[in-house]
Amino acid sequence: MRLPCLAAVLLAAQPLAAQVGHPPGASPYRDIRFGKSVTLFYGDIGGDGGKLGIGPHNGPAYGARFDIRISAPLQLGVSFAQANLERLIVDADDSVATRVKGPVNQELTMIELALQLNLTGRKTWHRLAPYLTGAAGYASATETPADTSGYKFGSKFYLAPGVGVRFFVTDRLHLRAEARQLFWKLHYPSSYLDEPADQPGSNPPQDSNAVIQDGKRDQWTGGRELRIGLGFTF
Repeated sequence: MRLPCLAAVLLAAQPLAAQVGHPPGASPYRDIRFGKSVTLFYGDIGGDGGKLGIGPHNGPAYGARFDIRISAPLQLGVSFAQANLERLIVDADDSVATRVKGPVNQELTMIELALQLNLTGRKTWHRLAPYLTGAAGYASATETPADTSGYKFGSKFYLAPGVGVRFFVTDRLHLRAEARQLFWKLHYPSSYLDEPADQPGSNPPQDSNAVIQDGKRDQWTGGRELRIGLGFTF
């Protein structure tokens, strides 16, 4: 009778063992112990500057970010970045063949507030912590004296949704990679609606050489940005 009883006990124990899950030392999940962090990052901004190419685009950015966890899945981030971008110049009074010049340098200062949704909460999975993010920022551009059309990027608010992941090398040190899309609104000067003095159209508006011929002076544009960073949690 002992052998059948022993066999019955072993068979009953198998489903119980399957429900236990990973042993504590072998679990792929680890706690993120600290809720604050400082990150230094480098970014690469793309885009085409809008339909005329005069918006800031295409260049590197670098800066710093501070984060604080406000709940298991959510954290707030504040960042400051300096971007060394470029743009074209379109002179409204020049002839069609010569009115586009550049690119020229366009520096951009960016300050933003971000809300981050950590998909694994307070834990990492195999040291990875993926997230979704959305940011609202304020950008200010340097002036370009060579532009005589009256166009200025100036200062404006922008939006930046994105996705990313943190890789925790240790409890305090992590790497960050993020892909996001910048959205800001360009406002073109009224001079772009006028016929160029050097080469007016023969029969406007049917035959027009104005820079903008559809009357639309506003455009939402921006560019993708890829960021990598090194962070320290505390």
